[in-house]
Amino acid sequence: MTTEVPEVSGGRRRPGRRPGRRPGSADTRGEILAAARKVFAEKGFDKATIRGIAREAGVDPALVHHYFDTKEGVFVAAMRLPLDPSTVLPPILAGPREQVGERVVRFVLTMTADPAAREPMLGLVRSAMVNEQAVGMVREFFATAVLGRVAKALDVPPLRMEAAFGQLFGLVMTRYILRFEPLASADIEEIVALVGPTVQRYLAG
Repeated sequence: MTTEVPEVSGGRRRPGRRPGRRPGSADTRGEILAAARKVFAEKGFDKATIRGIAREAGVDPALVHHYFDTKEGVFVAAMRLPLDPSTVLPPILAGPREQVGERVVRFVLTMTADPAAREPMLGLVRSAMVNEQAVGMVREFFATAVLGRVAKALDVPPLRMEAAFGQLFGLVMTRYILRFEPLASADIEEIVALVGPTVQRYLAG
């Protein structure tokens, strides 16, 4: 059942407007995503806000929250990423501390094994390699929404956290963009056994 999202006008909330398609708009969600891409490109991830994205799209901020919940959710949808850190990180971090390195590596390799999930992420990586705006967005998103959360949950110093991320980033680049063999076609569990202990050392000391 669709819930009503009140509209703000002149400082007062006016009921009766349903979230979704606004009058004269064929795709409100698509317009929000287009506005989000523009705002993220101009301001970066850190300085972009839900209110600013809503203003660019010409909608109430409550409508953005209705569709995407958080700023991270907007970014993931706008950039067509296959994961939302707020949903995938808690299960990874909830297990035994001594196995977190293996869980992280296994998750990254399993997620990127699906071409439909992998290609949008690799596209963003390729853009970041040649575009300063893109690299700023990627850096801020991962530093805030991914690395920052993991570092806080595991009490890992920033240098160690970034080194672990560099290991994983290089693994994905080598396996799927450079396609070095035999790494490109190696079994996931074989790579987990090889790389997991290294990532574990970064995260657990």
